[in-house]
Amino acid sequence: MKPIRGVLLDLSGVLYVGDAPLAGALEALTRLQASGLPVRYITNTTRSPRREIHRMLSTMGFRIPEQEIFTAPGAVRAALERDGLKPLLLIHPGLAPEFQDLVTDTPDAVVLGDAGEAFSYDNLNRAFRLLMDGAPLLAMGSNRYFREQDGLSLDIGPFLRALEYAAGVQGTVLGKPSAEFFHAAVADMGLEPDEVLMVGDDAEADVQGALDADIQACLVRTGKYRPGDEDHIDTHRARIADDLAALVADLLA
Repeated sequence: MKPIRGVLLDLSGVLYVGDAPLAGALEALTRLQASGLPVRYITNTTRSPRREIHRMLSTMGFRIPEQEIFTAPGAVRAALERDGLKPLLLIHPGLAPEFQDLVTDTPDAVVLGDAGEAFSYDNLNRAFRLLMDGAPLLAMGSNRYFREQDGLSLDIGPFLRALEYAAGVQGTVLGKPSAEFFHAAVADMGLEPDEVLMVGDDAEADVQGALDADIQACLVRTGKYRPGDEDHIDTHRARIADDLAALVADLLA
């Protein structure tokens, strides 16, 4: 493997859970940033726009430039603008202002995010009918679940699979594990994929997704990690670390 010249970090489950930093994460990130290795932050979080994610991170004590945060909603908006599509939004209410200027009474695409309580039968059925009329399905990720402070919660993936199954379509995932999403953050550092390490708590979307995109990867045993997640990745190529602090100590040793 090539020497690591840059790092991609997942946010939730690697730096924090809920609204609290993980133990040692603040110090580990400060040390990583001071090392001179460029870092980009790549997240499928779809309940808040990038500026709100940045504000939340700052409140927790993380010092991260907003422009270094790559979000799945940002990738989806770029795709809508590029293709001139008008979305039917199945997303969290907190994210709606990010897309409001693209919404019309005659949508021709379905956009799927972590809609939370908005995953009602009526909303899902409206999306289903639009897909049956030929609209494309754009998803901000395919994660099965994520960890909140009170436990695991359903993420986008189960609802994406339901709509794909019902309408007989294949959705386009524009967040992780999309190689295009990973590569956009890598290109922002001016590096090649195999020179970069992706660090995440999701074995499939973060780690195996990065490996499939020719990026080095590390699974951390924090956040949504559960014993046995190693079975879902290529352990011959992936690193495994107890947490971000342990990984940074190893990288900078």
